[in-house]
Amino acid sequence: MQATILIIDDEKKLNDLLSRIIGLEGFKVLQAFTGKEGLKLLEKEDVLVVLSDVKLPDVNGVDLVKTIIQLKPFVEVINLTAYGTITDGVRSIKNGAFNYIVKGDDNDKIIPLLNQAVEKAQVQQNAYNADKKVSTKHSFAQIIGHSKPITDAVNLARRVAATDTTVLLLGETGTGKEVFASAIHYESQRRQMPFVAINCSSFTGELLESELFGYKAGAFSGANKDKKGLFEEAHHGSIFLDEIGEMNLSLQAKLLRVLESKTFIKLGDTQTTKVNIRIMAATNRDLRVEAEEGRFRPDLYYRLAVFTISLPSLNERKEDIEPLAKYYLRFFADKAGKPVKMSDEFSTMLKRHQWKGNIRELKNVMERAVILADNLLTPDVLPPQFNNQIATDNSSLDLQSIEKQHIAKVLAYTKGNKTETARLLGIGLTTLYRKIDEYGL
Repeated sequence: MQATILIIDDEKKLNDLLSRIIGLEGFKVLQAFTGKEGLKLLEKEDVLVVLSDVKLPDVNGVDLVKTIIQLKPFVEVINLTAYGTITDGVRSIKNGAFNYIVKGDDNDKIIPLLNQAVEKAQVQQNAYNADKKVSTKHSFAQIIGHSKPITDAVNLARRVAATDTTVLLLGETGTGKEVFASAIHYESQRRQMPFVAINCSSFTGELLESELFGYKAGAFSGANKDKKGLFEEAHHGSIFLDEIGEMNLSLQAKLLRVLESKTFIKLGDTQTTKVNIRIMAATNRDLRVEAEEGRFRPDLYYRLAVFTISLPSLNERKEDIEPLAKYYLRFFADKAGKPVKMSDEFSTMLKRHQWKGNIRELKNVMERAVILADNLLTPDVLPPQFNNQIATDNSSLDLQSIEKQHIAKVLAYTKGNKTETARLLGIGLTTLYRKIDEYGL
């Protein structure tokens, strides 16, 4: 694909000459005669490099460099001038220009410089697009729902995202606390730095400490080499501590030190390690009550609860159930490679259900339904807790027949992947193999 070069110069003869020379090198060339015209073209076209005169009718070309980079950070700018000065040259480079050259004296440098600038801009554009894709994937725009409770929560999160304030996310299990934490990070000034998440309930006290703070070689049996903790991994970025109410009091004291001084001591170390991180935490417990009853440090609670956001349960935002279900339907139908639609009866049953597991439960229900359905989701593919009658013929009403049929459908969905099948069925791998053998699948 041709790289596009934009020339901004009010001297038409020179502009035309440069366009011909650069065009003969295989580049696509765009011409503008004022800074304003150039910026309009830059917005519309996929430009990689700008050649800009310093003296333009409406703007100084050296100052224009900043505006161009703000508009498209990956674009490289080469300033051209009839009369070069050291002051202008220094200011041009400080503003972010790739180079500053004198017309006539440096004509032989233009094409080699252009090739170098294009190469650098292409690398930067790829990185920029990758970052943009990641940011979009994790942005608030990806949070589905338009009910007032979820809209209010998103608005609060957007406001705090631009700051470095500690955030405490509250809500039932499965309400999307990590999704919110991720969105806050990727819409903050730290977006290009790491986002690290850990579930505090997944580790014992000692293991959690080593995961968070790391350790020095020899700190304990089996510690053969130094290990970075997650706080170090998240340096200059954000760390999300899910289920923080499960953290023991001893470790809470160490976390408080990180919040107060941005320092900690690794296991087995005598020196402090300094980190620049934003801390976000989440819990489904009432930490105020936990603090009053001595199970959570009050001083840590108040440091974490600088800015709290309560996420609504799915039962508090019933109008969002259908759009969420449709989103997961498209996702799992694409994964299964089959066109599946949702019947009105199926949708009605979803809205009537009391979602104890919230969005996580809805996601699992939709995955199961897509596996079991042929091309239409009907109430009979919902789990037993939906209190539906299983519509089958008399010959397959016994439990074994239903179980065999269900396992066969899940195996087909996973293309024979036994580990994935066992996960979806919620049974052990050994049990699955026994069932396969028993039913001759």
